[in-house]
Amino acid sequence: MSKSRTKLFLENFFVYGLGSILAKIAPLIMLPIITRLMPNTTYYGLSDLSNITVTFGSAIAIMGMYDAMFRMFFEKDDFEYKKEVCASALNFVLINGIIICLVFFIFKSYFSVWIFNDEKYVSLLNLTAFSILITTLSGIVVAPTRMQNKRKIFLFTNTVSPIIGYAVSIPMLMHKNYLYALPTAALVTSSIMLVFLYILNRNWFNFRKINIPLIKEMLKIGAPLMPAFIIYWIFTSCDRLMISKQIGNSFVGIYGIGARVASVSQFIYIAFAGGWQYFAFSTMKDEDQVEMTSKIFEYLALVAFSIFVSIVPFTHFVFKLFFKENYVNGYVAFPYLFLSPLLLMLYQTIVNQFLVVKNTWPSTLILLAGAVTNVVLNYFLIYAIGIEGAAIATLVGYAVSVVIACMVLSKMKLVYVSNRMKIMSILTTIFIILWRLVSPIKIIPALLIAMPTLLIFYYLYRVDIGIAYEKGKKLLKT
Repeated sequence: MSKSRTKLFLENFFVYGLGSILAKIAPLIMLPIITRLMPNTTYYGLSDLSNITVTFGSAIAIMGMYDAMFRMFFEKDDFEYKKEVCASALNFVLINGIIICLVFFIFKSYFSVWIFNDEKYVSLLNLTAFSILITTLSGIVVAPTRMQNKRKIFLFTNTVSPIIGYAVSIPMLMHKNYLYALPTAALVTSSIMLVFLYILNRNWFNFRKINIPLIKEMLKIGAPLMPAFIIYWIFTSCDRLMISKQIGNSFVGIYGIGARVASVSQFIYIAFAGGWQYFAFSTMKDEDQVEMTSKIFEYLALVAFSIFVSIVPFTHFVFKLFFKENYVNGYVAFPYLFLSPLLLMLYQTIVNQFLVVKNTWPSTLILLAGAVTNVVLNYFLIYAIGIEGAAIATLVGYAVSVVIACMVLSKMKLVYVSNRMKIMSILTTIFIILWRLVSPIKIIPALLIAMPTLLIFYYLYRVDIGIAYEKGKKLLKT
């Protein structure tokens, strides 16, 4: 990777990383306060179920259009063409969002029972339905800011959003409005951000620029990705629904706490995802693109696995320190849910190769294999070992997808997987098994397992780490 490309990648990674931390750090800091204001885990579980429904509905409405418009935005260096891409995408998802919102309103009794296990939560379902429309529009309106790499605006919105959210939710919780506090805060925040970003990017969304043939072209790229978004939702959310049906909403709340704390790993994932799209598409025509992508994949794996091994020994201690009563039990899900987004990051690094060559359907089939694995394991493991089983199922599902993707892309000569990468993956698996069998609670025995693992990682990549250190010093001087 050349110096300029290295700098471009690192700048995007760290800037979007900072933005992601600003967006995620507040929820993590506030989580112990939120759990103390809520009388029991059931309310947090219901809020979590509302959130995953919004995620699902908005993914259906967007139908892969965000990624398609991102791809087409860089197709031509023509300002008017870029405006047509943005306007056409927004018009398409607006119609879709309204339709899905109306479907939820019309069949609200059915969806209330299916999602929340009780018809009495119809009013929460109505709030959820409107949130789907707002979230759908926000997903497109923010795109020009990201595609132009306006990182300061990204930092600003990610700083302000949590402040708005907690300015709404905390007073509602203090007034014992437990059911609607978090969903309402999310809706208000999304609405304000939607208005702000639309005003900022309104020149990109001139409805006179709508191009029907261009919408059809974007759908050819985006539609095959829609099942992938649904599959992502299965990975991240279906476990909540299955926990709710099999052992109750209160356990959804405990699992949700474990997942929320584990979302600290998304600082890395979201930072990467935000910077990676711009970097990947802007360098996709380089001659050494395959080699470059393979190296990034491997180095990200080293970072992800090293952080995971370093953090896991302290899991129970952290939960015991910040939470009380049943919420502490969320620690059993944390390690698996911490590593899962990092595996997703690795997966998206290499399957972007399918998008580069405009052949996206294999990534959908590969994700589907992992999702099926996830659901099947959820069915059996939730009954057997509760919320830990759901977390294990999620991790194994992602691992299956990454392994299959590596195999397929290696045969297509779009990715190269080294032997040391394979050794590192095996060592990480062994570490997880030993940690769970030997010491999921006590710190010292877990550290005695973690330290040799990290030393072997360092030995495998000692030369690369040295080179990276030297490059890092040079970049800081420029």
